[in-house]
Amino acid sequence: MFDDHVNLVKLCVGVPTVDTLVDLQTRSIKEGRYAVPEHVTRYRPRRALEVLNGGSLYWVFRGYIQARQRIVALGERPCTDGITRCAIIFDPEIIRTKAYRRRPFRGWRYLAPGDSPPDLDRSELRRLERLFRATPRRPDQHQPD
Repeated sequence: MFDDHVNLVKLCVGVPTVDTLVDLQTRSIKEGRYAVPEHVTRYRPRRALEVLNGGSLYWVFRGYIQARQRIVALGERPCTDGITRCAIIFDPEIIRTKAYRRRPFRGWRYLAPGDSPPDLDRSELRRLERLFRATPRRPDQHQPD
């Protein structure tokens, strides 16, 4: 990562897990909705140069930052209401991070690199996957395929 960058953090509303986000983005690309993953938001970051200098968007799922995606570009998307919005364009790879608690908020916020959770290494990821498979679930909870 670069020294003079800033990250963004955003709630992943309506998406309960990192796996669900991976599935949604993969399906959207296959269906031709976009060529690479993006999120359209109302406001363009004023600190765009810092965001584009190595920043990532950290996704919050159910109150915890759990993943990030590197931001590769910011674009413009005209909407049906006549307002041009900002498209945050991501690298397709979703990187899982250590879970950090985050209170609810609206929109996105800046996140300093020093306040950003570290990425999970492969051994931690394998341990969590084993734990997830071994955890009993209620019948109403999503079962992985």
